[in-house]
Amino acid sequence: MRRNAVVVLGLVIGITLMLWSGVMAYRERRAASMQAPQPVALVPEGANPDTVDAASADPNSPQAQGLPDMRGKLAPGFTLKTPEGKSVSLADYKGKAVLINFWATWCAPCKLEMPWLIDLQKQYAAQGFTVLGVSEDDPPFAQVGVFAQKMGVNYPVVVANDAVNHAYGNVDGLPTSYYVGRDGKIVAETAGLISKDDIEANIKKILATKG
Repeated sequence: MRRNAVVVLGLVIGITLMLWSGVMAYRERRAASMQAPQPVALVPEGANPDTVDAASADPNSPQAQGLPDMRGKLAPGFTLKTPEGKSVSLADYKGKAVLINFWATWCAPCKLEMPWLIDLQKQYAAQGFTVLGVSEDDPPFAQVGVFAQKMGVNYPVVVANDAVNHAYGNVDGLPTSYYVGRDGKIVAETAGLISKDDIEANIKKILATKG
């Protein structure tokens, strides 16, 4: 009888120890899960941390959009051909506010914004503003002219080349737009489709600059 009591006591103690260790392990796991991991900022090798921080703080900055920050710099000059073969230079619009819009006939967002650009061209042309459409289409380029005519484009359209793409940061996303002030300096840059109101706000900024 005494032996049985000892066995039972041993079992009780063993079960108690197992329960206690289980409770302690649960508490440790719960405490670890409640500790939020510290955010880690990954900075590319050789990058300026201040620039990276600025891009993170402003999602609309050129860096955040994958564009080189050319704001405040003179817009790179270029001379390109229209689909009909006529030469057009950025210098032709010296003293004007220019929206350089990289686009393509196969680009769905470009097709959405094009009617807005047509309206804004009509609205602000008399104030010294023009859109300059730079097509990223492949040849034959005659299709670009036909497309622009069907859309009712009322601003000049030219065809891009490797040199202009390189000068403007190796354009690889469409639409991409550079807003150039009357002084020839880039005021704003955008990548991807933005609202008509945002486009108009940028146009007003470049119209307010002095040549």
